[in-house]
Amino acid sequence: MTAADVKEGLDALADPERAVFVRRVLGVAPGNYGEGDVVLGIPMPALRQAAKGARGLPLDEVAILLESPVHEHRVTAAVILVDRYRRAGRAEAATLSRFYLDHRAGIDNWDLVDISAPDLVGGELVDGPRDVLDALAGSIDLWDRRIAMVATHPLIRRGEFADTFALAERFLDDPHHLMHKATGWMLREVGKRDEDLLLGWLEDHRHEMPRTMLRYALERIGPDRRAALMART
Repeated sequence: MTAADVKEGLDALADPERAVFVRRVLGVAPGNYGEGDVVLGIPMPALRQAAKGARGLPLDEVAILLESPVHEHRVTAAVILVDRYRRAGRAEAATLSRFYLDHRAGIDNWDLVDISAPDLVGGELVDGPRDVLDALAGSIDLWDRRIAMVATHPLIRRGEFADTFALAERFLDDPHHLMHKATGWMLREVGKRDEDLLLGWLEDHRHEMPRTMLRYALERIGPDRRAALMART
């Protein structure tokens, strides 16, 4: 199988009516963050099925998919990499993570980041160095910064919150609402494990936080406490 075979199979599944809705969700409009993307409108279950059938695709062919202007081609490549990463031994996992970072120019929308970053970057943070977070968080590229934030999810699941809080502080003045949402989401994940710790952090930072970030962080908090914190920002 080649990248061309995968593209041909995906292109046959295009749904123009659904693509209209998906383009809105992905910000595909002139001047918006998804400008220029080509969207076929293929549902995620079908993309996962296509990725399953292409699990053994050589990495140079996966790279071709990641370079495609078609959104679903890149999503399928991301799913292939995640699936292989989860099945890989330690050495192969590290190789896949490096490949992902080297080709992350194709990871250029929020769904692509959220599908791939927790495994392909976050998975390497668990027992490895974490300097990649600083490099990504300091990037001018929105998607690099989102990768950094979302990649802390595996650490949160292990009860390690320091990196998430450190990045959240860096992103308090980030200009993009998609970073506010991603940061609030990861803070909310911290709150699932330690609500008191989250609330303490929010009390300390509520006056600096974008309202979207705070609202996302508070989604699982009781309505009275949530309303009080939102009212004081």
